[in-house]
Amino acid sequence: MVNIENDFLQDKNVLSVFYGGSIGNGNTDNYSDIDLRIVVRSEKIRDYIQAKNTRPKNWGNILFLEDVNPNSIYTVVHFDCFVKVDTFYYRPEHIQPSVWLKNIKIIKDTDGMMADIQKQSTSLSYEPSYEEFELWRTKFFAHFHEAYRRAMRDEYYYALKCVDSLRLSMAAAWYMDSGVQPNSFGDWAGYEGERSKLSDRQLELLKSWKCGRNTTDILQVMKSMVPEFLSIHKSLCARLGVVEDEGWITKIFELVI
Repeated sequence: MVNIENDFLQDKNVLSVFYGGSIGNGNTDNYSDIDLRIVVRSEKIRDYIQAKNTRPKNWGNILFLEDVNPNSIYTVVHFDCFVKVDTFYYRPEHIQPSVWLKNIKIIKDTDGMMADIQKQSTSLSYEPSYEEFELWRTKFFAHFHEAYRRAMRDEYYYALKCVDSLRLSMAAAWYMDSGVQPNSFGDWAGYEGERSKLSDRQLELLKSWKCGRNTTDILQVMKSMVPEFLSIHKSLCARLGVVEDEGWITKIFELVI
């Protein structure tokens, strides 16, 4: 981290440098990523994006890179010391107060912008939107039906992928219902382990929803998820003022179980 910070502290085109993730939250361990955020002068942002995979050579010996899009604002660098750095480059106008910016560790703040944004962010709280809820439940239904189709075809890896998406959907819903911002879909980070904000009961349910590569197991786990889905769906409907429509929900599940 010292090499990273020294590389940016003297760079006049870099307005702010801060850490998010476990460093920002103050709960790092030996397996933590470094979530690095760089705010660059708007007119220079393209230069920094073009150099995003070469500049990390200043920080250590690169083992390999994850970079599916050379024009994206981020890169993921794996070093030979088993440290991984996720780096995002932003224009100043792209940084706005957010629940994600409550807990950050600011390393450089040329004009005080990040300190002000962090202060504004502390007063924000997460509340699920109707759009977020609707996307959540329709995706759950879609993965539920797809898991059945694939299990019935003996396409077990596909079916198990769908079952995992169902588990992840439930974890996200529990977060939504408790007023905690869930991860972007597909990201399991923080849902399990010591950093999880789930209750002991919810963690035990997650553990119980495991199955092998056979249709009977898969369908049984799917069926066992339904009561918890109905419970959390009812709660979210009440929270958002949405009509629950139990008959519609029942029909969706009864098509496959």
